[in-house]
Amino acid sequence: MRSLEAARAVCERYHPGLLKELEQIPYSEREKPGSPVIDLFRIHGGVGLVIPEEFGGHGAAPLDALHAQMAIGAQSPSLAAAVSMHHFTAAMLYSLATARGRLTDAQSDLLRRIVPDQQVMASGWAEGRTEQNILTPSVTARPVEGGYLLSGSKKPCSLSASMSLLTASIAIHSLEGEPELALALVPASAPGLTVHPFWGNELLAGAESDEVRLEDVFVPKDMVVRAGEDDPHRLDDLQTAGFVWFEMLITAGYLGAAASLVEQVQERKRGTVQERAALAVELAAALALLEGVARATGPEPGDEASVARVLVARYGVQNTLPRITSQSLELLGGLDFVRSSGHAQAAAAAAALAFHPPGRGAAAEPLLHYFDGGPLVLA
Repeated sequence: MRSLEAARAVCERYHPGLLKELEQIPYSEREKPGSPVIDLFRIHGGVGLVIPEEFGGHGAAPLDALHAQMAIGAQSPSLAAAVSMHHFTAAMLYSLATARGRLTDAQSDLLRRIVPDQQVMASGWAEGRTEQNILTPSVTARPVEGGYLLSGSKKPCSLSASMSLLTASIAIHSLEGEPELALALVPASAPGLTVHPFWGNELLAGAESDEVRLEDVFVPKDMVVRAGEDDPHRLDDLQTAGFVWFEMLITAGYLGAAASLVEQVQERKRGTVQERAALAVELAAALALLEGVARATGPEPGDEASVARVLVARYGVQNTLPRITSQSLELLGGLDFVRSSGHAQAAAAAAALAFHPPGRGAAAEPLLHYFDGGPLVLA
């Protein structure tokens, strides 16, 4: 199938041999707890996909990153979901790192070690509750001499077993004023950081989405990214860049899972020509929505229009996925369903897009307000 083959060619260019190695592992083995897929991702240069070349990465453009994620999602939805967290974290942090003075020297030095050391970064931003306030941290920070003590948890937290670094949104509490939103860079080896079982579903189990707990974890001041008088928009730009990349890449991964089913329908010539064409058109339309977002995403952090654009694409794809997957399973037939669970699992995994924040309920009023000419304010 043309669109998926094109995506695979992009993925092969950045991660030579990865898709072939994934294909050699049975689907159930790729998706189970303890799966080797994240290690394979690291071995094949996955860490540096969106990291700028000056920091040792590939510096992939958004459109290439989108296609690479789609190809990975077609092979392993667990891997696509997991590495979306790494990639959007990288896009977010390096958007500041490439501008002089927006990160401390210590923070920039840390980011320069990510690719050479093949470090995977986990994200401690929004949790798995679709209607929650996506900007409210679940980790608090108490100022102490030389830094902060972090306490709280992130659940689920993908890449929890493989991460070298946790990037956690934190609320800094002081004696006066409202808590301040900031971002902490926490080594996975930090005393007080522990990982606990949380994920109980067989679907997407290879993403390592367990609970990460922080109990009085010390983080030096220079490993906390804060807004300040010298750069009052630092955190706003960080969040906008991260949000756009996250929604784009997580959606692409799930669309890849659905595309793998459509490909099987086309290759096996299941159903009528009209049915196969209708299915291909739905997939192409969903992909075109995402590609439009990718083409409009530049090196700058973005703005309200960028956020609105990616939300429209995400919800448009989310609406389409159930039709694509259910029709694909129907056309593949009952014997396919009986003989192997892989296709049914891919279809079910694609439905998980609906559980990533922000849920449609949380975004509905802000989007309508924006479409009517007002500002876009997500809660």
